[in-house]
Amino acid sequence: MGKNINYGRVILGGIVAGVVAEILGIVVDGALLAPRWAAGMKALGRAEFSMGQNAAFGVMELVLGIFMIWLYAAIRPRYGAGPKTAVCAGVAVWFVGILLPNIGFMWVGGLFPTSLTLMTSAGGIVELVVGALAGAALYQESEPLTH
Repeated sequence: MGKNINYGRVILGGIVAGVVAEILGIVVDGALLAPRWAAGMKALGRAEFSMGQNAAFGVMELVLGIFMIWLYAAIRPRYGAGPKTAVCAGVAVWFVGILLPNIGFMWVGGLFPTSLTLMTSAGGIVELVVGALAGAALYQESEPLTH
């Protein structure tokens, strides 16, 4: 009945997905949106993110990458292997991991301007979809267990 999830490849693909997403995140949030983030943090009376906080974001991105490739592996039997399924996994993780928290903390909570929320959310979907495509390209399923 189908093949088994190859957890070694989930970890490998997930790390690649997380690193790719993090690199893109550094470009989006760390460079392009840096002045807006600085202004948003200043408006809250907070300092800009520290190196330790940025490192924590990097670890979280790796965890998201691993989860995303696990999700890709889990939905592959239904959607088929390939880019379409990787995009589905990336969008699903973006929805739960970025969009909903952004809506909650930024819009509903009023912590940051709507324009920043929209830009970081748009950047996030690109980061995770490209990461999912990169990580999924490395994923191969295990052979079925034989008894």
